[in-house]
Formats: sequence, C-alpha cells, structure tokens
Amino acid sequence: MRSGESVAPSERELRRRTAWVSGASGGLGGAFVAMLRADGFEVWGTAREVDRLETWSGDRRFHAVRLDLADPAGAEAAFTEAQRAAGGAFDVCIQNAGAGEFIGFANADPAAWERNVGVLLLTTARLSRLALHGFHARRPERGTLVHVSSLAAEFPLPLMSSYNVGKAGLSALSESLMFECRGTGVTVIDFRPGDYRTAFNKTMHVSATLDHDWQRRLWQGLEHNLEHAPEPERAARDLGVALRRGRSGVVRSGAFFQARLAPLLARLVPQRLLRASLAWYFGGR
Repeated sequence: MRSGESVAPSERELRRRTAWVSGASGGLGGAFVAMLRADGFEVWGTAREVDRLETWSGDRRFHAVRLDLADPAGAEAAFTEAQRAAGGAFDVCIQNAGAGEFIGFANADPAAWERNVGVLLLTTARLSRLALHGFHARRPERGTLVHVSSLAAEFPLPLMSSYNVGKAGLSALSESLMFECRGTGVTVIDFRPGDYRTAFNKTMHVSATLDHDWQRRLWQGLEHNLEHAPEPERAARDLGVALRRGRSGVVRSGAFFQARLAPLLARLVPQRLLRASLAWYFGGR
C-alpha cells in the first residue's frame, strides 16, 4: 500500500457509518444520498429550505439540516450540531452545495460575484476544516472528505466566472489537502462532474442583459447540454466506486466527451485549438 492510501472498508464497516451531504434536495446531492443510504449509511443532508428534503421524511436514518452557505457562521453552527448529533466526526463528508450565476464578468454586481465565490469556496472550506478536525481527532485518524468541484475547473464555462473561480479554488484546496493528509487514514476526493440532467439551470441566476446573439446561443447551448446529459445516478455510482477504493485523488464523471475525451485533448492539443473546440461545443461565438 502506497503512503497516503487507506484500506477500503468492508461492507459491514460501511453499514455502521455516518455521512454528511450538503445540497441534498435533488440532483447530484439527492443521488449521493440514495447511494449512501443503499450502502447503509446514516445521512445528514442539507438544503436551504428543509421542506425540499421531504423525499426522505419517512427514513429514520436520514436527518434534514437547514444550511445556507451564504451565512458562514450559521453554516458552521449547523455542521457542528449535525456532527454532535451523529455522535462524532462523520465518516464521509460530501461538500456538494453550491450555486451558479450566468452573467458577463464586466456586468456582474461585484458584491453578488464575491458572494457566490464565498458560497462555493470560502464557506465550504470552513465546513471542510471542521470535518478535518474531527477526522484527525480520531485514533486512528480516519475519514473521507469529498469536494464536489466541476469540470469547469479545467474547462471554464462562458459567462459563469464566479462559478469557475469557486470550483477551481475548491479543486486547488483538494490538492493541498491531499498532500497534507498523506500518511494518515484521511482521504480527500476532488470529484469533478460534467453536465448532468439536473435542475441546475433552473436555479441559476441568469442576467437579464443577454443582449448579444452569442450570449443567448451560449445559454441555449447550456440548456441543451443539460437536457441531453446523463442522469445523476451515474455520478453517484462513480463516487461510490471512489469511496470504496479508499484513495485520495481526482475523479472525473460525466459523458464521454466531457469526462474522458476533453481532458485527454487538453494534454495533447494546442490551447488555441482546444479553445476553438470548446467554443463549438458551448455553441457561442
């Protein structure tokens, strides 16, 4: 076994474990909850409005948590209370919640732009720090931290600069933590999904000033890609495999072009050609 790797737990051990999933009301987060519950985890799942978690209302091993990442102090308090209710540090902590804005950087309200970066990166980092404190306090140290980043960390989405910056920062944080946790029983997974068929575009703040044809084409292309994307259950299966593998690392998930071919092209072709290919894919100018 290489340094920094932990032994994958047995299925019996998995069934005794607890997990935290932020952004659990639907989409990827909901699929992660279903995957964990099928493996016997007791799950604390979050949403800004707990009524949106009523899908799990009849499950005694699911606990609804109100969490608003725009309120850093409140988010820390919610995580701390959930961890206390779980009887100690979570075994798996999946930081999935986030939001997007579709607007040109020059036209974005600076406060709103910074707030979205804070939601995606800074508040998430606060919760990850709390999770790591719990992992390291165990004897022996153990636990798995999952940051749900995005392939946008590698291939930034047009007109979504705050999302790109937040997700790229989250991936960079994951890389830092992988190094810091080497030689311990703590694993860190940088999970980078591509497009999935979720309500992501329905909940996104879209600028009312898409006054250029190329901007409207970009939005239409984004919606088209999401409508024809894989179902979230594929992402949950990919993450489940990574959790059982018990190793730190980057996990890409999604359709073949996004998750397999595009990263390969990024290593092999000139950047100019890659940008032209992405412009064609996104449907912009």
